[in-house]
Amino acid sequence: MSDPTPPTPAPTPSTLSASRRRKKAAGAGNVAEGRTLSTVANPESAFLNRELSWLAFNERVLAEARDLRNPPLERLKYAAICGSNLDEFFMVRVAGVHRQIAAGVQTPGPDGLLPTQTLRLVRDRTHLMLRQIEQAARRTLRDLAADGVRLMRVADLGKRARAALHEQYLSEIQPVLTPLVVDPSHPFPYLSNLSLNLAVLLEAGPGEEPDFARVKVPVGVLPRVVKVGEALLLLEDVIAAHLGELFKGRRVLAAHVFRVTRNTDYEFEEEEAEDLLATIEDGLRRRRFGSAVRLEVVSDTPPGIVTFLQERLRLAPEDIFYLEGPLGTADLMGLPVDRPDLSFPAYAPTVPDLEGEDEDGVFDTLRGGDVLLHHPYDSFQGVLNFLEEAARDPQVLAIKQTLYRTGDDRRLLGALRTAAENGKQVVALIELKARFDEQRNISWARKLERAGAHVVYGVVGLKIHAKVTMVVRREGGGLRRYVHVGTGNYNAKTARLYTDLSLLSAQPELGSDVAELFNHLTGYAEARYHRLLVAPDTARSGLVALLERETEHAQAGHDAWAHIKVNQLTDPGMIEALCRASQGGVKIRLIVRGVCCLRPGVPGVSENIRVHSLLGRYLEHARLFAFGGAGKPEVYFGSADWMSRNLDRRVEVIAPVLDAHHRTTLLELLVTEWTDERGSWELGADGVYGKLSGNFSAQRAFAEARHRG
Repeated sequence: MSDPTPPTPAPTPSTLSASRRRKKAAGAGNVAEGRTLSTVANPESAFLNRELSWLAFNERVLAEARDLRNPPLERLKYAAICGSNLDEFFMVRVAGVHRQIAAGVQTPGPDGLLPTQTLRLVRDRTHLMLRQIEQAARRTLRDLAADGVRLMRVADLGKRARAALHEQYLSEIQPVLTPLVVDPSHPFPYLSNLSLNLAVLLEAGPGEEPDFARVKVPVGVLPRVVKVGEALLLLEDVIAAHLGELFKGRRVLAAHVFRVTRNTDYEFEEEEAEDLLATIEDGLRRRRFGSAVRLEVVSDTPPGIVTFLQERLRLAPEDIFYLEGPLGTADLMGLPVDRPDLSFPAYAPTVPDLEGEDEDGVFDTLRGGDVLLHHPYDSFQGVLNFLEEAARDPQVLAIKQTLYRTGDDRRLLGALRTAAENGKQVVALIELKARFDEQRNISWARKLERAGAHVVYGVVGLKIHAKVTMVVRREGGGLRRYVHVGTGNYNAKTARLYTDLSLLSAQPELGSDVAELFNHLTGYAEARYHRLLVAPDTARSGLVALLERETEHAQAGHDAWAHIKVNQLTDPGMIEALCRASQGGVKIRLIVRGVCCLRPGVPGVSENIRVHSLLGRYLEHARLFAFGGAGKPEVYFGSADWMSRNLDRRVEVIAPVLDAHHRTTLLELLVTEWTDERGSWELGADGVYGKLSGNFSAQRAFAEARHRG
């Protein structure tokens, strides 16, 4: 399979090692020993199974947890991310498969599999994966112990430390605990989603079966890792060691840790809702009571306890996972230790200077040309400065913004509140249906309403996932629009962890289209977009048209190519469009971080398509689309993955890059990421991801380039 023609010259020697250039020139495509299990469920299908592809993605993350080139605290983070990913997979994807089976769905998916077949394959893979995640975490904890960071058991503590722990338990932990005994007058308690629990056996009367009690380990209310002096202990181990204090007068026979995962794939009935805010709040309460989809138990748990829990949670035996522990590796994300030597080296992001030449500050800068930011290498502070200056500027009349996952950033909330209090028209389109962030967004909505902002709670039937801001400013007797379009959320915390793109612009063409978008979303006015591709209206058709145009270029004898970077590729229509372009002679490179349901390299179907997956210390989150354009490349970026939900059921914005210098910058970015070896995997026609060999890291190159600059 031939290489697609690179859209720009290869990276310079400062970003690409000489050895790598020699391998590239020789056409080397070396694959290291690292390989995932196949994502092909049906050899006759051109589509890969979505659930198996997701599991293959988590296997690639798991490989980072096992890679001894990564510092031990970072390996533990990767193991925690794997566990967190798998939790959400069960809560949403596996729960969805269960729901299909309960509904009697007998129609195969695009990959040819029935829901029952998918569930069987998923169960097999997840049993293996959970054990592997656990093994990786335990191995890393042993390595950390060798470096002086030791997760201890209570029994390992000396007399003084044990006494200090006892005092800490009585004052800080036991007041939060609630022992619940199950008997005829005390029914089996509700076990909340992802709750960590102790199944406690208590001695009963002579000849009687032991009593069963449940103690919830209050992770979230209290840290999972307890620190006593320099000793680190798991919260459940501390509680288990002091159960005699909790059940005074009773003899504790045993205590075993278990964990429950529930279905959170709750659908809000928007069409029938008179008050969307009240509907979402009610739905959040109902989500807590979703059916159980997984039970994790420590492997030495007696069969009687396992059967007792299984029956009350109404689970099949295949949904019970026996592990060595610790359960819930997601909680090990950040150990309370300060050891920079055991983590990745720190890189300080570049803070862009947007002050301009006169008192107009950032607005003067943007009138002189667009500003393109590549987070986290460029600080998100530039975007926050733009908003804060707009909030203070007396010439600014209005600020309109979409908000999906905001985090708890006080600067962002403060800027919008300040603007509203200063009498500006502030419009915040807050998406209440952002999964797992609904409660936070409701809180933001109420705070902004109290400040006098106009808050719009999304659109019925759609999620507003676009990342767009518009500032309207009075200048020279008229009005000028300034816009921000991004690929990531307005969330300063994740902007330090995710790679994303931001464009700040005063281009009238973009400003006009963004104004059309806000009028459409708030007033349901008819919108006509000239430059933006907006889902669900024009994004799908626009992207397909760009691919079809490349096919026409190929047929006319031009060098035709497309280089696409997305987080997920699952939409059947876009996969078919890519395959048609491949069959028409278009050379296609895809960088798909997560799920990819397209099989590359299939003769006569997708032989001109290659797929890489890029991982690293930062989560690759930007969506970027480049097309050859018969020698005049076109580049777009935006918030939309190539999934049916993004293109058909969400409001997404994809913007063209109008500045020639910025187009070149983004084309070079794509080339650099395609040549990455350190965190990249290549997907074969057999559905197996193979790890690329070598040490060149695109992420490290970007960070070091900013540091040198």
